[in-house]
Amino acid sequence: MFFYLSKIVWFFLQPSALVAVATIAGAVLLFTRFARAGRVLVALAAAGVLSAGFLPLSNALYLPLENRFPRAAEDVGPIAGIVILGGAIDIDTGVARGTVELNEAAERMTEALALARRHPAARLIFSGGSIRLVGSGVAEAEMARRFFAEAGLAEDRVAYDDRSRNTAENATLAKAIAAPAPGERWLLVTSAFHMPRAIGCFRKAGFAVEAWPVDYRTGSAGDLVGLITQPAAGLQRTDKAAREWIGLLAYRLSGRTDALFPAP
Repeated sequence: MFFYLSKIVWFFLQPSALVAVATIAGAVLLFTRFARAGRVLVALAAAGVLSAGFLPLSNALYLPLENRFPRAAEDVGPIAGIVILGGAIDIDTGVARGTVELNEAAERMTEALALARRHPAARLIFSGGSIRLVGSGVAEAEMARRFFAEAGLAEDRVAYDDRSRNTAENATLAKAIAAPAPGERWLLVTSAFHMPRAIGCFRKAGFAVEAWPVDYRTGSAGDLVGLITQPAAGLQRTDKAAREWIGLLAYRLSGRTDALFPAP
């Protein structure tokens, strides 16, 4: 139920949707006796487009998330395993074209390959099922299996969780596959902005992992100044960053994490 509710609620809460609804509703009200309310809504929508589309609001949301967890040290002990979270594969396009298509989070996959080659004894677990609201769909793990095979990774190096649909399920199912022994070092590969929520879920599941963030969307505090030249991209970035903050709150309130903003 949580999976379906989160998808539906987020559809209406994402900033770009709120801006669009306010614009449409305001424009309609301008031609009624509620014209004053319409002007307010249009003004709010314009402010939303300005702040989320042109100003670096998305960077201000991303930076604290991405700076929360530094990468683990590789040289302080052997790496027993690497968990890679799904979210880097464009399933629909890949199925339609008969290929494996990576999206803007591609570093989750490419960095996992680099780690696998640097740590040849490490086990790999890819965690990602189908996120379709209706029907089963193709699990991301199926596409990941093809990606790693085509990249030359031995088939027996990677175990696949094709059932998880969100981060909490990633953690519990990956732990069941890994069955980590006390003292083992496991790295967690996911986007830097997603790492706080992911670490929180793995801690809740009792799976001690070390952060290996990838797919950074910001560089430094300097990204907090200046204008965004592509407002559509700015709105999209704001949507994704806001989703992560709302996800942190929802996971804490629902007991899927033990901290609102997990720390190292």
